[in-house]
Order: sequence, then structure tokens, then C-alpha cells
Amino acid sequence: MKVLQLIIAILLFPLSIWYSVGVAVRNIFYSLNICKSTPTDITTIGVGNLRMGGTGKTPHTEYLIRLFNDMPTALLSRGYGRKTSGFHLATGNDDSYSLGDEPAMMARKFPSLTVAVCKDRLEGVANLAKMEHKPSLILLDDVFQHRKIKPSATILLTEYGDPFFNDHILPFGNLREFRNGHKRADIVVVTKCPTTLSDAKRNEYRQRLKLSPTQKLFFSYIDYSAPQPLFHDSPWQPVKEVLLLTGIAHPSPLKHHLEKLCTVTHIAYPDHHNFSDNDCHHIINTFNAIKDTSKAIITTEKDTMRLLRPDIRQLLNDLPIFYIPIKVSFFDNDIFDDTIKKIF
Repeated sequence: MKVLQLIIAILLFPLSIWYSVGVAVRNIFYSLNICKSTPTDITTIGVGNLRMGGTGKTPHTEYLIRLFNDMPTALLSRGYGRKTSGFHLATGNDDSYSLGDEPAMMARKFPSLTVAVCKDRLEGVANLAKMEHKPSLILLDDVFQHRKIKPSATILLTEYGDPFFNDHILPFGNLREFRNGHKRADIVVVTKCPTTLSDAKRNEYRQRLKLSPTQKLFFSYIDYSAPQPLFHDSPWQPVKEVLLLTGIAHPSPLKHHLEKLCTVTHIAYPDHHNFSDNDCHHIINTFNAIKDTSKAIITTEKDTMRLLRPDIRQLLNDLPIFYIPIKVSFFDNDIFDDTIKKIF
């Protein structure tokens, strides 16, 4: 643990006690049915984690969208960072202000997908069920701690390089609830694995996760696609130096991927960061300071939703900015697909 983080954790220790007690009491109430987890008439798949971001929820949700592309599917998210409130259904003209960056990205990427945001997932499902052409499946993004709703199946993600069994509850760690919360998951996926993973390593994680016999375990890894232009149609050409621009929780895997190909200068902002005029001037100055003419800016697909805002685009429009789409693959794709399809 970094020294600064440790000092902050110690100062916040009294608050952490109350936070831990609150989480424990809340989960006990749900376990005793004092608080109710309500199932829905429409089939739902919940995707979530125990920690604060960075486990790969977005690409795994995309995997499910593609897997079920032959049926009417909706994505229901909280819409973190949006300026709207209540239930909001994407109409085709929405941006990250009205939907949040991740739902806005999904709506742009999958035009036939129904995308909605609502902090109260039960209310959101109820509104989707009232639609004239209601979905047969609703994917619930980041829903693991939203216990008012009981999904038909729950997928819990944990990162290979930072698994929850090595972590601690806030503020001494990054867990939003205690480790034993993983027992509520139907499926656990260890994400961001190396592309080669031995049976011995898989067995080690299986033992340390301490899953029940009914819980299924899978391992996934990231596939990086070729960079795509953000503002213009100029195709990607390999460069010697890259300015990496990120506003996500864990940019290190992407940075390590790029460092295998070229020299990388990294500007890292917090997760869901809203870019400002000052940020844009800093990006421009940093890019111009790179002396090699063989250079470009690379960002993540999620960050593009905030870079495409008209005021930001106007400032950065002349820069060669590219984004890298990512997909996830499972070491046992067919088995995972068959497992998740059994909920129908």
C-alpha cells in the first residue's frame, strides 16, 4: 500500500468502522429476508464486482451483447456521471451527459440495442417491461451491490493481477463490501489474464477463490484491436511515440500493451473524468513537446464519449487521436456460452 494511501486510510479509520458495519448489517438484512431481493419477470443477467472499478465490466457486457444478438436485448445501467436523473431511455441523440460514458458508448456501438439508465434498477426494469417491444433479456451493468433486484444470473468479475482475495474493504483497500460477498455470484470470471495461463495457475486461483460446488469459474483475457481514428478517417499507421490519454480506473494493461510497440507518454486522469479546456491545452502542449514527428495520441473507447463533446472536439479536432477497441475472450468460450445460455 502506498504511504499516502495508508495515511489517508488511518485518518479515515473511524469512518471505515461505520462503513463496514453498515455493509455487514445491510447484507445480513438481505440474507434474513428482512430486506427483499426481488426477481423480475424478464430474464436478467447482472454483471458486477466487489471492488471499485477496473475489472473489465464494459468489455464483458459487450461480450454478452454479442452473444445474445439474436434476441431483443436491453442494457440497463446506473449511468454514472450523467446529468439526467430518474429513468432515461436512449433515443439515438444522447451523449455522456445524458447517459454516462459507458452506456453512451454502448448505444453508439450497438444501434439495435435498447439502452436505458436508472439508479433504481427495479424501476428501470419495470419501465423497460412497459415498452411496446419489450426486451427478452436485460443486462444489468454494475449491479452486484444493488440488492433490491435479484438477477436471473449473476456474473462476478475479479482482476487476475488484483483479485479480491488479496484486497481489503475501503479505505484500507478497494473493496466495496467484504470478500465473502462473492458467494452470491453464480459465475465468477477472473479477468485480464495473460494470454497463456497454465492449469496450475488456474487451480491456484480456484483454491484461493473458495467457490462453492455450484459456482462456475472462468478465465478471460483482453484482445486489443487495431487503433481507430476518432475525429477523421485517416487510417492508423504505426508510430514511434504515443501520447496515451486515459480517464479510466486501471489503464496499466493498455499502457503495457503499447509499450511493447513504441515509446509511451501517459496522461492519466481519474475514472469518468470530464475533460476541461485546461485539460485540452495540457494535452495539446504535451503532444507538441514530443519531438519525434512519428507520433499520435491513443485513448480508450470509453474515453471517446467525453472527447466527442462539441466543446472538447473543437479544441482537439486537429490532433491525430485514435482509440483502441477491446474485446474479451474466454479460455473456454464454448463452455462459458453454454453455461450462461442455460438461464433461458
